[in-house]
Amino acid sequence: MKNFVAVVLFLFFTSIAKSQAFDTIPPYQKDSTIPTFSILQTDKKTWFNKEALPHDKPVVIIYFNPECSHCQLTAHEFEKKSNKLKDVFFVWVTYDTSFSEIKSFAEEYKMLDAKNVRVGRDPKYYVPSFYRVKFTPFMAVYNKEGRLVKAYETGTDPDTIIRLLNL
Repeated sequence: MKNFVAVVLFLFFTSIAKSQAFDTIPPYQKDSTIPTFSILQTDKKTWFNKEALPHDKPVVIIYFNPECSHCQLTAHEFEKKSNKLKDVFFVWVTYDTSFSEIKSFAEEYKMLDAKNVRVGRDPKYYVPSFYRVKFTPFMAVYNKEGRLVKAYETGTDPDTIIRLLNL
């Protein structure tokens, strides 16, 4: 009887320990498709989501912070190469930032008038939790079929994206 109780207690505590375990693998490494996201754009009225993405272009999702100097440099580099990246769709997304800061960032790097760029806030914190973002900018590059090609935890330059997507 003592052994039976010991086994039951062991199984009980083991199941509790497993239920408390943190999954160390980020969701994007388990599911290679573009995540279902929804961002509120800089006009504070228009939502943009996965369903609105073009189905015939590669997509780059960039998680950024307008105050991040590395993000600013990255945006500047991508702006300079925008003519070579016109066949790539970009989603620039942030979380806890004012809309005026997001809009200023987008204006400065000429994102608002670009047909292949959307910029906005993720009020549900879905994008950073899906990718488990640690640093900005974070970039996830998807091919025309919507499959993850590569993720860059600290961002990358436009030439790397151009080579990666064979543009």
